[in-house]
Amino acid sequence: MPMALKDKQTEKNKHFISSLEFALQGIRTVFEEERNMRTHVIMGTLAVIAGFIFQLSWTEWLWLLLVIFLVWLVEIINTVFENVVDMVTDFHFHPIGKKIKDMAAGAVLLTSCFALLVGLILFVPKIWQIMKEFL
Repeated sequence: MPMALKDKQTEKNKHFISSLEFALQGIRTVFEEERNMRTHVIMGTLAVIAGFIFQLSWTEWLWLLLVIFLVWLVEIINTVFENVVDMVTDFHFHPIGKKIKDMAAGAVLLTSCFALLVGLILFVPKIWQIMKEFL
């Protein structure tokens, strides 16, 4: 059953709590339905654990958290585009739908590469310092 029919929502949310509940349901949905989102959450969690292990500075934490949330945000937006294309095309192939999905996936790829670069900049010098102490 389509979500709009299930929720029976016909007008804008007038209460903050209702808006918050719908937003949390959206996050839950993308986490439950998208394997890539679960992978991004696991990798982000591992990066945060590494941040504690390597005792990041405040500015390093800001960069780390920025890229983690940026990847999560772009993955959610990618999922939105995929769902809208599927809804509009009724799950039938359409060349413009393919372009939209490919571009949204490209945005996730670029953001993930940026996150990887930031992770390398933050963690490689710290790992290298530890390795030098043991060599």
